[in-house]
Amino acid sequence: MGGGVTACFAAVLLLLSATSSCLASAAFKDGLLPNGNFEHGPKPSDLKGTVVVGGKHAIPHWEISGFIEYIRSGQKQGDMLLVVPEGAFALRLGNEASIKQWLRVVRGMYYSITFSAARTCAQDERLNISVAPDQGVIPMQTLYSSSGWDSYAWAFQAEFEVAEILIHNPGVEEDPACGPLIDSVAVKALYPPRATNKNLLKNGDFEEGPYLFPNTSWGVLMPPNIEDDHSPLPGWMIESLKAVKYIDSAHFSVPQGKRAVELLAGKESAIAQIARTIPGKTYDLTFSVGDASNSCAGSMIVEAFAGRDTLKVPYESKGKGGFKRAVLRFKAVSTRTRIMFYSTFYTMRSDDFASLCGPIVDDVKLLSLRNPRMA
Repeated sequence: MGGGVTACFAAVLLLLSATSSCLASAAFKDGLLPNGNFEHGPKPSDLKGTVVVGGKHAIPHWEISGFIEYIRSGQKQGDMLLVVPEGAFALRLGNEASIKQWLRVVRGMYYSITFSAARTCAQDERLNISVAPDQGVIPMQTLYSSSGWDSYAWAFQAEFEVAEILIHNPGVEEDPACGPLIDSVAVKALYPPRATNKNLLKNGDFEEGPYLFPNTSWGVLMPPNIEDDHSPLPGWMIESLKAVKYIDSAHFSVPQGKRAVELLAGKESAIAQIARTIPGKTYDLTFSVGDASNSCAGSMIVEAFAGRDTLKVPYESKGKGGFKRAVLRFKAVSTRTRIMFYSTFYTMRSDDFASLCGPIVDDVKLLSLRNPRMA
């Protein structure tokens, strides 16, 4: 049965056809992949302790390879208690282990994969994630939440009608069991926003972005541009060395709408967009700066850039929510103007000195002025 399914999927990929009976008949919808939270586990006969020994189809809906463990929440590893963010189970990918699943998609469309991961051994653990021909590396050296779990987003453009989603641990640790825990793999379709006569920036309110798990309260990390060819935040580039965080109004204080961006790592955490402008014309860049009501207290500064012009916006955060509006007025000198935001300082949560945090940016608008008065 398992071998036949694999052969059928291979044939689908070769023919670039989405009509195969091997694929689920249901249309794509945002959310968890089938058994994306691994709550449906191997049969008892396919387990030796925690190690999955039942072959590549032992985890329902997934094809696995290498050293993989099926981890129950609360399980101990030495003195460390392993916690699972959602449900009761997760997978641990040992050296060179991988999991994959196939998904029917629309060719040419953009999608974002969101998954949760936690380090268990090495400081420099990382994960390779790919949907052919795109691939990226998710670094896990920096922990952003005190639970030890972070959620990550990675985007791709579908070049075929069947996407092979592959998550791989390239580690070569002395202990082959060492490796990150994986849980809750979801996919969301991304709809590229457009500039309008009400806003020359695309997705200035950040409402279009990666899937956010409703039962987790730490948001989703979006990797820097050097790690991701297609941004999971449509219209914007994560133009920095560290990730930025995508947050929702269900778990955080958001100035406008349901989504915002938190700048986590000072000048190493930046977002940017290139806007069409007319040389000589005057523009207003307006935006909100605030805190996410996540105990991120202290003196913050968001620096905004529009071409050659800059504005520093100070914000005194009590870590309990709130925001202020700011405006950067500038005269365009080119047909393309780079708009960029970053945080001046590093900030740690006042209730948890192990978690990076920072100011949030939201409701960004760019408009030309007919009768400007330059300040």
